[in-house]
Amino acid sequence: MNPVIRISCVTAFLFSASVSYAQSKDDYARRIDSLIQSPTSPRLFNGVVLITQNGKIKYSKAYGFQDSRTKVPLKMDDQFEIMSNTKQITSVLVLKQFEKGKVDLQAPIKKYLPSLTQPWADSVTVHQLLNHTHGIVDVEKPLLFKPGTEFKYGNLSNILLGKIVEKISGKSYIQQATDLFKELHLKNTFCYSKDNRRNLVLGHINKDNNFTPVENSFITNENMPADGVITTAEDMAVWNSLLHTGKILSSKSYKLMTTSSILSQHDVFGKEKSGYGYNMRIVKYNGIPYLGHTGLGDGFASLNVYVPGSDVSIIIMENQMSEDSSLYYYQESLIRDIVLQSSLIKRK
Repeated sequence: MNPVIRISCVTAFLFSASVSYAQSKDDYARRIDSLIQSPTSPRLFNGVVLITQNGKIKYSKAYGFQDSRTKVPLKMDDQFEIMSNTKQITSVLVLKQFEKGKVDLQAPIKKYLPSLTQPWADSVTVHQLLNHTHGIVDVEKPLLFKPGTEFKYGNLSNILLGKIVEKISGKSYIQQATDLFKELHLKNTFCYSKDNRRNLVLGHINKDNNFTPVENSFITNENMPADGVITTAEDMAVWNSLLHTGKILSSKSYKLMTTSSILSQHDVFGKEKSGYGYNMRIVKYNGIPYLGHTGLGDGFASLNVYVPGSDVSIIIMENQMSEDSSLYYYQESLIRDIVLQSSLIKRK
């Protein structure tokens, strides 16, 4: 082949590959649509997806139904149980008390909960409740491990954190959370109440794409600080923006919340261990740092991801949870990866 022709062909190929790569990065919306609508997917997607950058909506779609019995279509302003994504709100309420000087994060929890009778109440700290390194499996049982040495995720730590902020403030957890939502103008966010569901959709268990409604919630006033917040995708994106741009916490508190203080593993965030802060996972994807958490239960699943370097939020909420645990966050994980590979994300 003529050398000039060969060089021209190579140049054309490299240009074509470059254009193709750029197009794939810009084509995140089509890729998400294709993923959700794929007939070969191992399970149906039933929920909402919201992607924002710098406070502007980049993708916003609802798929499926509010209730499998009526088939009324989901809307973007429908409300979902976010389950363990509630724990971020609890962390913020604790850190707000810390900022007022009313909570010492390194103090033993006995200081704030004197009714605890186990010896470990004098050694487990508030900090260890926040990052799940406390070792408590039951308030009536010995510790599973020495506090601060291992990670063991669970709801009990946030139940105790809720009791601590109640004890210090003299207000119920629900009242404090409600006041915070009002302060932040999160008008569609509230604590669960069986008597006032507002626009809360119905949760479902999905077995082989057959949906069974979850009639009775397991949320109570007791476990409210772990699982009890209801919100919309838009309000959660606003929460991300306010939290991660310094509008809710001081820089010191925010750093404590988003700095890794222990390593833990979660399949949604990779097979290897990654960082964990105060009810917040600190992860890297191909060198891109991001913060995130999941929520699951009552027939609901949620993934909340924030990419600090790009001011991008990825909010995915479903009113279904698969009976097959390997499919809990199937589309959620793939959508997250599509966005992290897209032109929305700044790379150094």
